[in-house]
Amino acid sequence: MQQANSPMGRWLKRSLAVLLILLMACLWVLLGAAPVEAAIDTVNYNNANLENYDFSGADLSGKAFVAAEMRGINLHNANLTNAILTKAVMLRADMSGANLTGALVDRVFLLGADLTNAVLQEATMTRTSFEDVVITGADFTDAILDRYEQRKLCDRAEGLNPTTHVATRDSLGCP
Repeated sequence: MQQANSPMGRWLKRSLAVLLILLMACLWVLLGAAPVEAAIDTVNYNNANLENYDFSGADLSGKAFVAAEMRGINLHNANLTNAILTKAVMLRADMSGANLTGALVDRVFLLGADLTNAVLQEATMTRTSFEDVVITGADFTDAILDRYEQRKLCDRAEGLNPTTHVATRDSLGCP
């Protein structure tokens, strides 16, 4: 017991503590750990209120927006590749020029949204309402849509997508 309080014992304890701290720092560097501040970018916008938010030109690939309130949101030219937009409310959303390739746009309210020149290739868009949605130049190639919505979209499909060079009518499989 007396040895631990001796000058030699205190020196040994301090040396071991310093050695342990140095070992942990080396391990931290070897594992490529980053401080918490470096992980600010949010992947999950689920249930978020993003009304009138400006994401124009943003890279949102793989992000989740489940049940997000997105009325009037600006997603002009945004990259939403493989994003999840299930149950989002996107009334009057500007999605013109957006890339939604492989996105899950399931049970979404798009009333009055703008999908001009958007790329929706291989997107899953079941139980989604396209009422009053502008689709001029949108590319729906291999997208999964409800047949009823597809027929309604064919009634107003026009234009050629400037990115993929596919006609909107052809991408929807319109007669």
